Amino acid sequence: MTMREDWERIEEQILAPWATKAKASAGRACLESPCPLRTIYQRDRDRIIHSKAFRRLKHKTQVFINPQGDHFRTRLTHTLEVAQIARTIARALSLNEDLTEAIALGHDLGHTPFGHAGERALAAILGSFSHNRQGLRLVDFIEREGRGLNLSAEVRDGILHHSKEVLPQTLEGMVVRISDRIAYVNHDIDDALRAGLISPASLPSAAACLGRKHSGRIDSLVQDVVKESVGRPYVRMSAQANRDLHELRDYLFAMVYFRPQARAEEERLCSMIKRMYAYYLEHMDELPSEYHTEDVKLAVADYIAGMTDTFALTEYLRLFED
Repeated sequence: MTMREDWERIEEQILAPWATKAKASAGRACLESPCPLRTIYQRDRDRIIHSKAFRRLKHKTQVFINPQGDHFRTRLTHTLEVAQIARTIARALSLNEDLTEAIALGHDLGHTPFGHAGERALAAILGSFSHNRQGLRLVDFIEREGRGLNLSAEVRDGILHHSKEVLPQTLEGMVVRISDRIAYVNHDIDDALRAGLISPASLPSAAACLGRKHSGRIDSLVQDVVKESVGRPYVRMSAQANRDLHELRDYLFAMVYFRPQARAEEERLCSMIKRMYAYYLEHMDELPSEYHTEDVKLAVADYIAGMTDTFALTEYLRLFED
């Protein structure tokens, strides 16, 4: 018996009946010989960590574009915070931690430079664009010089459905979906306080209900999810915790995400992305080989979506302001 088979046997013994077991995975689009050491989800996690897209997250915007301070979140630190919260919840609910971690580490791989501003710019150009679908394109077709990562069906589903209307098919995917909201709402408040955009006194009443400190609010929400979901074949928050989280999220939209300065900055960045997009359509030879497909419009979108903030800014200056 291999170490992988030992892990699969242990999962059957200790995980909840409704947890997703590695041995029961729907598998990969391209068949591969199983690893003797790692389960399919452990292997997926490692492929994501070693991908170029994962490394690029360290220079992609969370909220503040190319921030000057060392302590502001990036898309990478956000991803790690989501993974930490998600693993805590998955462990408490006896769900599959390896699957949960793989989905969490991969959930934002498809994010554009400049955060949601970049996403909206590409949506305006193409008519439709989302970082969820882009993340799936990246792991399926772009990584490893166009060969893709060949991830399991369950991890791919979690990446595609970590936000928006359609729910993931696994409870582990639901854990990541909830953990993503818990993480970004709370750390965006923390970063906005650090930047001086808001003050502790201006926070809505929901903040005090959940906890006066960043760590306390996260702990309250995590414990709420566990209390509502333990021993049950679903993952959810209580109605009150959900209302509190929505109140904080609405506050962030009004005071941080959609403040006048942010809107003006978004218009400038959208203009930059549109100009670069038009340039690359006429200069396809400048794109790396993995982005050369028959659909040139999609190829250019793939290339721009993969850029970091710093590379996009540098490339814009090279193309138009040298």
